[in-house]
Amino acid sequence: MKKTPLYQKHLDYGGRVVDFSGWALPVQYSGIVEEHKAVREAAGLFDVSHMGEISVAGPGAADLVYYLVVNDTSRMQPGKVMYTPMCYESGGVVDDILVYMKAPDDWLLAVNAANTDKDYEWILEQASGKNVTVRNLSDETAQVALQGPKAEAIMSRLTKAPVQQLVFYTFMDAVDLEVGRALVSRTGYTGEDGFEIYMPTDIAPQLWDRIMEAGKEEGLIPAGLGARDTLRFEACLPLYGHELEKDITPLEAGLKFTVKLDKTDFIGKKALAKQKEEGLKRKIVGLEMLDKGVPRHGYEVYAGEQAVGTVTSGSFAPTLDAYLALALVEAGYTGLGTELEIDIRGRKKAARVVKTPFYTPRYKR
Repeated sequence: MKKTPLYQKHLDYGGRVVDFSGWALPVQYSGIVEEHKAVREAAGLFDVSHMGEISVAGPGAADLVYYLVVNDTSRMQPGKVMYTPMCYESGGVVDDILVYMKAPDDWLLAVNAANTDKDYEWILEQASGKNVTVRNLSDETAQVALQGPKAEAIMSRLTKAPVQQLVFYTFMDAVDLEVGRALVSRTGYTGEDGFEIYMPTDIAPQLWDRIMEAGKEEGLIPAGLGARDTLRFEACLPLYGHELEKDITPLEAGLKFTVKLDKTDFIGKKALAKQKEEGLKRKIVGLEMLDKGVPRHGYEVYAGEQAVGTVTSGSFAPTLDAYLALALVEAGYTGLGTELEIDIRGRKKAARVVKTPFYTPRYKR
């Protein structure tokens, strides 16, 4: 297994390390529910150094990024961040990524860990002859996520830079954090306010210690992948390989707001325009369990004897004290209040279509 620069810190803090897509990462420290609640009520610190970072730079960089993604990056300015899927010609998703505009000729793409090599090869392929330089910076970049309502107070103790002025989906580069400089981004994957910090790998252990020390009085605790998943799940933030993949389009995943069909061109435009015109045959919905049972990824969803969908994510939701699921379901069964059943280990358990997101995110706008 690959180790992040913070591997020893996870051991020092009592993290239970597991194999996550080939990375040795903590699933939990004190416990998933405790860590989940800390992020909702105070703050949690996550090691997300397994995530990938790809630089796209040069005279043709802006045009290439515009063509690669479904969202409209031509509206961006330096210091802005944009969330967007990156699609195949079929409309299926290569990955969902964050796009950072540093300058018109300098862009950073933050990609999902398991997709880093695939994304890099895909971007290189599209970059051929476009007057750009594409570099995979993942091995030289560490990343931590400081998340929760107390994140701003903690972040403000770490630097003299006016990070409190950052609003959701903006960033500052080369922020002086005493142990070194880092890119500080007001983004996250928890449904709470917070920051994601990109830094050279060699300063990551010292910065982790500094953040933990600065957050002591605010109730900051280290948090693992288990809580990261339950937090993103409550906020209905998609996870690649679950709500998004090569066979699921952004429209089916409920990400219509990212798909700008009025763009001049982008990979997958024709297929997505056709899908929108013809109407969705299936889409992601939220389900609440009416019977006892834990819905899990891959479980089938039924309307009577007919299989009408599949669970993409399912879990106990600590904030809501309920067992919930996201599922890809045939369009005729997606209305709010529709009663369905989920096959849980050979037994059909009742569930009902409910509004999403389950938890309303609290971002700084």
